[in-house]
Amino acid sequence: MIDLYTWGTPNGRKVSIMLEEVGLEYNVHSINIMKDDQFAPEFLKISPNNKIPAIVDQDNGLSLMESGAILVYLAEKTGQLMSEKQKWQVYEWLMFQMGGFGPMLGQAHHFLHFNKDASEYAANRYGTESQRLYSVLDKRLGENEFVAGEYSIADIAIWPWASRFEWQQIDLKQFPNVKRWYLEIAARPAVQKGYKIPSDLGDIPLPA
Repeated sequence: MIDLYTWGTPNGRKVSIMLEEVGLEYNVHSINIMKDDQFAPEFLKISPNNKIPAIVDQDNGLSLMESGAILVYLAEKTGQLMSEKQKWQVYEWLMFQMGGFGPMLGQAHHFLHFNKDASEYAANRYGTESQRLYSVLDKRLGENEFVAGEYSIADIAIWPWASRFEWQQIDLKQFPNVKRWYLEIAARPAVQKGYKIPSDLGDIPLPA
């Protein structure tokens, strides 16, 4: 049994989707980041950096923060979604998400969606970088069905960030390989269920 501490963000959805994909039983603990639940002392014991998601594995008492580390842990625990054959490609594209696709698109959300008039420089910078990152992903997906060859934790890490393409002012028609991949993953039952954890905030956004 896994205790999952999460909220409805791209990083949170990575782990709920993963848990659904591998079929592990889990308890959901909502950490409402809009009400500063992430600063509660009991949560900080599990996630010292006051970020969701975090887990506690009741099998061994291990607690983990950082979504990428959690995905790797769950893949190794279950022997799923990271085969030995594709391991280094999975790590490569997982790091692409953790180091670029997530942080840069997060800045795009801030300056293109929430604070549109705050800084023209920032809007241009992060809008341009978002376009570039989608181009990198599109090229890769033109050569592979999934980013590491087979469906893996790398796809699970990247996909929830792509699901906010509207916030990033991204037209997926400009990235046909990403659009094909995005829709294929969006149709997976585990993704549809995991997307709505810890609460149903609406259906998965679909491109026109």
